Amino acid sequence: MSYQVETINSCTKKLIFNFDSVDLSKQIDKALQNKQKSVNLKGYRKGKAPLDMVKKLYGPQVENEALYSFVSEKFFDALESEGIKAVGYPNFGNTEYKQENKSVKFEATVETFPEFEIKNYSKLEFTKEAVEVTEKEIEDMKKNYLSSKAVLTEVNGAKLENGHSAVMNFEGEKEDGSKPANMAGKEFVLEIGSGQFIPGFEEQMVGMTVGEKRTISVVFPTDYQEESLRGKPVKFHIDLLEIKEKKMPELTDELAVEFGFKSATDMNEKMTKNLEYQKTRKVEEKLHQEILEKLVSENSFEVPRALIEQQKEAIKKDLSKNLQAQGFNDDMLNTYFSKWTADLEDKANFQVRSGLILDKIARKYGIESNEADLDQKLKEVSEQSGMEFDKLKGYYNSNKTLTQNMLYVIREEKTFQRLTKEMKVKTK
Repeated sequence: MSYQVETINSCTKKLIFNFDSVDLSKQIDKALQNKQKSVNLKGYRKGKAPLDMVKKLYGPQVENEALYSFVSEKFFDALESEGIKAVGYPNFGNTEYKQENKSVKFEATVETFPEFEIKNYSKLEFTKEAVEVTEKEIEDMKKNYLSSKAVLTEVNGAKLENGHSAVMNFEGEKEDGSKPANMAGKEFVLEIGSGQFIPGFEEQMVGMTVGEKRTISVVFPTDYQEESLRGKPVKFHIDLLEIKEKKMPELTDELAVEFGFKSATDMNEKMTKNLEYQKTRKVEEKLHQEILEKLVSENSFEVPRALIEQQKEAIKKDLSKNLQAQGFNDDMLNTYFSKWTADLEDKANFQVRSGLILDKIARKYGIESNEADLDQKLKEVSEQSGMEFDKLKGYYNSNKTLTQNMLYVIREEKTFQRLTKEMKVKTK
């Protein structure tokens, strides 16, 4: 064996190679042929220059390429022979090639998946919330549907209160007495309690009556979108024209069909089932997070830096999409990530550690996910989203990355199911 393996720590190894006599002729010939195909020399068409001329002009460069090819080949052969699962790219160093005796020496340091044992978790105790769907929750969901069919009707002889909609004229006045056009509105409709306007505005309107004029004072938030108004006091002169309220229609079979259900009864049953599913998911996710936090705190081990960096990039990519959708430009993104660097590091570190722990537990119990598991999961998604199963299945079949991600999620869910059987989990 022409190499030695040194363990730097539980997730870093150094391979030291020493070859007394090396024949690089095959690698050099291959590198020359590749160079010949790509080189442009005066008087010759691309790829048609004589091999001897290419060798004369690019000899040292080609030799270096041949040496790199040799080093890479021997390094990866050693990884396979030793069963080393590398993470990221190796760091080559101390490379020495002596032409006189064709000897080659080099070192390669590589991060690996860590070797660790998980402490006994059978005595760990957790409590999860009971899942219960209340009548109020069902009514609130029903209102969300029916609100799209609601009509505003005028309320006579009443005082303005939360839930009412105010029809008003208003005009804003800044400290200097100016009244910008963009701070005024005519016959504007505002639902009181919706939080549509800045804090304090709607609250100070409560109790007004039709025909009443009122001046209210507010202070704009320090993070307000218009910089000139941030933290500034402004007076608003309000003239209340009408008070209206939403009138919800009764839920009928006809309306239920419009919402995509078979009947009002079917709608109620599916709303209840949907709420149960959502609340169950939320309870399970909370429990899973608590289990992960406990397992990570209980099990300390070295983590490859490459994995953390990869996870940080994945987090930043997802965050960037969300922030850009909110209007963030490149400068704002750079400022954001600069400010929250430590949080990104902690989040990536936790996700990598928890992922490695879950993977080890899954392997311990032989837990895998397959096509049948995927179909079952997609049926659940289909029921909750209303999408046809066949279309959903076709969408996943056309996207291998999406399919692999879902299979990974399913494997984690199955691992948690096994874990909760091994641990002490009670429902409160």
